[in-house]
Amino acid sequence: MSDNQLTGGVSGAAAQIGAVYGAVTVGGGRSGRLPYRAGSVPPVVRGFQPRAVAELESLVSGGVVLSGLGGVGKTQTAAEYVRRKAGEVQLMGWITASTRSNVVSGLAELHAVVTETVIDDAELAAHRFLDWCTSTTHPWLLVFDDVEDPAELAGLWPDTGTTGRFVVTTRRNEPWALEADGRGLTPLGVFTEQESAAYLRGVLGDVEGIEELAALLGHLPLALGQAAAFMLMRPGMSCSDYIRKWQNRSLKDMFPGDWVGVDGRRDTVATTWSISIEAADLLQPAGLARPLLTVMSLLDPNGIPLSVLTSEPVLKYLSDGSGESVDEDAATQALGNLRRLSLISIEGEPVARVHALVQQATRALLPQDRLPLLSRMIADALMECWPDVERDAEHAAALRNNTTALVEHAKQQLWVPGCHDVLLRVGRSLGATGQIHTAISYHKSLLATGELLLGLDHPTTFTIRNNLAEWQGTAGNWAEASRAYAELLADQVRTIGPDHPATLTTRMNLAEWQGRTGDAATTTQSVAELLEDLLRVLGPDHPVTLRARNRLAYWREEAGLDDAD
Repeated sequence: MSDNQLTGGVSGAAAQIGAVYGAVTVGGGRSGRLPYRAGSVPPVVRGFQPRAVAELESLVSGGVVLSGLGGVGKTQTAAEYVRRKAGEVQLMGWITASTRSNVVSGLAELHAVVTETVIDDAELAAHRFLDWCTSTTHPWLLVFDDVEDPAELAGLWPDTGTTGRFVVTTRRNEPWALEADGRGLTPLGVFTEQESAAYLRGVLGDVEGIEELAALLGHLPLALGQAAAFMLMRPGMSCSDYIRKWQNRSLKDMFPGDWVGVDGRRDTVATTWSISIEAADLLQPAGLARPLLTVMSLLDPNGIPLSVLTSEPVLKYLSDGSGESVDEDAATQALGNLRRLSLISIEGEPVARVHALVQQATRALLPQDRLPLLSRMIADALMECWPDVERDAEHAAALRNNTTALVEHAKQQLWVPGCHDVLLRVGRSLGATGQIHTAISYHKSLLATGELLLGLDHPTTFTIRNNLAEWQGTAGNWAEASRAYAELLADQVRTIGPDHPATLTTRMNLAEWQGRTGDAATTTQSVAELLEDLLRVLGPDHPVTLRARNRLAYWREEAGLDDAD
């Protein structure tokens, strides 16, 4: 069919084809005057939330690539756009573009429609249709849905010319492979809080607990849809009921096992990322993306320092798993592969982010016998990246948040065979950044766990008690700190003896806080007696001995004593 036939007005077969031209669909045949046919362009779900995609709204000619994590609603966004714009174009084509053969056959079918000519060579027909796209003056709209590998479609990307609109959906996000003149890359993320609430109310009605349910599922559209379906299958189930069940059930148990979306897809939250993970793991350096994602699954989804993910403990873990030496460059490239498949995001900051449900699905595949080794390796990585002096407050906060997430997933693994240093480091960091009362609460909780798992007389338990007393004193609770140190001293004398360095240090600390309560004379006497024992046990040049000399001079002055006294 030539372009002048597109307007109709002629008789016979040409007139019939011209009449249906504006309703062409790929893979579904012709569908009368409908803009598309169900099963070709996916129907839009009930409660659909129009996404704020400015690039689509302003599209008159040219292309937009919608890129994002599986389940964020890229296909639905494209389908809703087609539904609204179908009346503005004379040709609309929707192609499931997961393979090159699908695209070739789809373009070839479109060629047959616009020319009334069937060519046996599908590749030739496809390229002739692409030539038509470039030269035609008639408005058209073409969608490549679910592009898995942009490189596989080399030579098949249409030039939109002056009248074409081209929309792509993909989990990939490499600008060099997806962008071109007139075609830009647009990331699509999860719902906003408002969009999540509006969607769930559109499906479930105005029920209580909508906001809590949306937050639990990380505002992921696919998860919200499947959770709503799960609830609708169980009349009377409320959002709070669902949330309570979530705490004790696996990810796959909380979504319908026989899920089929309105678009006919059976992807579930538990399986939707498996293709992406496999694809990322196959990219060079092969075999590193999956184990890196496993490491990330035990950390804070809102920001994992890249320095942690490329630290020596992680590199050794990757090397041991692959059987080859993995350096920082290889680990960084593997992180890039995860980003290319939209499994993580790195937005101009020295941190990586990953959706909590991706983490949960990844953790579900982690053998429990690997958790102890993996947990302590990650703790080692956090410690390696923790500076002695915290000059970067955001970095320190990220390390604390990631340690908290690790503790949540590792449970007691960081206490076997003993308390990992990273647990103590969090408390010190809280206090050092001025969060004194938070540091006190943290140490109280840590002490309760230490006493339960290690026992009252374990050296680490003593260390935690010392740190707790220190922060209590720093907070101004001098009498409370003095009592805590006195009790600790008694237990240390009983278990490790009066001359142990830890016992001597506790005596020094006790004297200091007792002095703060106002009894400088007693403190002077205590420090003087301590100094004699320090000289005998540790010697004159030990740091604790030198500190005691300094403090003795200070407290003598506070007590109003001169050298003759």
